[in-house]
Amino acid sequence: MKSKLKIILLAEIMLLLVFLLSRCSGKEENSTDAMPEEETMSVEFVANPIAVEEQPVGKLAIGDNAPDFNLPGIDGKYHQLSDYSDADVLVVNFTCNHCPTAQAYEDRFMKTVNDYKDKNVAFVAISSNSPIGILPEELGYTDLSDTYEEMKIRAADKSYNFPYLYDGDKHEFSLAYGPTATPHVFVFDKDRKLTYSGRIDASEKPGTGQAEDLRNALDMTLAGKALPADIAQTPAFGCSMKWAWKNEYTIKTNKAWKEKEVTIEKLSPNGLADLLKNNTDELLLVNFWATWCGPCIVEYPEFVTLQRMFGERDFQFVSVSMDSPENEDKALKFLKGKASAVPNYIMDTEDKYEVIKVVGENWDGSLPITLLVEPGGNVAYYVPGTIDALELKKAIVDHKMIGRYF
Repeated sequence: MKSKLKIILLAEIMLLLVFLLSRCSGKEENSTDAMPEEETMSVEFVANPIAVEEQPVGKLAIGDNAPDFNLPGIDGKYHQLSDYSDADVLVVNFTCNHCPTAQAYEDRFMKTVNDYKDKNVAFVAISSNSPIGILPEELGYTDLSDTYEEMKIRAADKSYNFPYLYDGDKHEFSLAYGPTATPHVFVFDKDRKLTYSGRIDASEKPGTGQAEDLRNALDMTLAGKALPADIAQTPAFGCSMKWAWKNEYTIKTNKAWKEKEVTIEKLSPNGLADLLKNNTDELLLVNFWATWCGPCIVEYPEFVTLQRMFGERDFQFVSVSMDSPENEDKALKFLKGKASAVPNYIMDTEDKYEVIKVVGENWDGSLPITLLVEPGGNVAYYVPGTIDALELKKAIVDHKMIGRYF
C-alpha cells in the first residue's frame, strides 16, 4: 500500500514539474517573440546626415524599372516600393521644403493627388536633400530647411495628402532615380516601368499651371499608351539637388560670414525714433537685448540666422543693446562672438524709460523685445519676450514684401 502511494505521489510530482517547465518555457517563448515587436514600436528614426564621397547619379530611361527604396516617412513608418504594388500607376516626386519652385508646385500637386485618388494612382514624395549642404543664404524663400523634423512641420502646415519620405542622410536610394532638381516627378506603370520623367508643368508661378504634363502622363499611362518620345522626358526646372558631397561651398561661406567685421554704434533716443520710422524700402527687424539678459543671449543667434536667410531680400536685421553706454566693449565682445555682422547699436542714455517711451506704450520695459517694422514705421509683428523662431520666420517669409515664390 505504501509503495503504491509513493508511486502515485511521484507521478503527481512529475506532472507538476512538467507543468511548471512548460509554463516557464512558454513565458520565455512569448517574451522572445514579443521583444522585437516591442523594440520596433519604441525605436523612432533619428536622422543623421553626413558628408559622403561623390557618387555617380543615375539617370532613368523610359522603360526602366522603378528602383526599390526603404525610407522613413514623416508618419514614423518605413515605406518600400512594394507597399504600393496594388496601384496601377505610381508617381514618385522628388521635392523638398525650402525650394521656392517646390513650394510653388505644392498645391497643384496636392490637387492632382486628390483628383486621381479614385483612379488607383499612388503618390509618394521624397526629400533627398542633405541638410548639411544647405546654407541659411539658400533659405530666403522659406521658413524651413530640409531636415527630417522640418519635413513634418511643412507636411502639417500644408496638410499633405501623400507620404513624404526622407533620404537626406546618404541619398541611399535617390541616387538610383537621379532627380536633377526639385520638384522632379517620375511616373511608373503597373509593371513599374518608367513612362514619364520631368516637370509637373511648364509654368512655375502658382495659378498659371494645372500640372498639365503630369496629368497627361497619368492619363496616357492609365490608358496603357506610351507617351511620344519628345514629351516622355522633360527638363525638371527648380533648385539643384543638395547632395551631401556638395558642402565645400557651405563650409567656405560659413567661414566667410564668421570673418566679417562686427561693429557697434551709440544711438540716441532721437536716433532710435528715426530708425523705427523705417524710411527705407525694406522690412526692418529690430531686437532690443542686453548682455545681462539670459533669454536675450540664448535666442540671439537666431537673429543672425534670419539676416543670413533674408538679407538678400527686402529685409534688414538691426540689434539695439540696452546695456549701459559704459559697457559698450562688453556688448561688442558678445556681438563678435555671435558673428553679428549687422547694424548694431547701443543706447547712449542711462534713462531706460526714455527709450521705452520712444518704442511705445505696448512695451512694459522687460527684455527681450522684437519688432518687425514695415517701411513707414508700421509694426507688422511684435514679440514681447523671447521669440518663437519658426513663427517669426513665417511672419517674415509670408509678408507681402517677401513671399515664397519668385
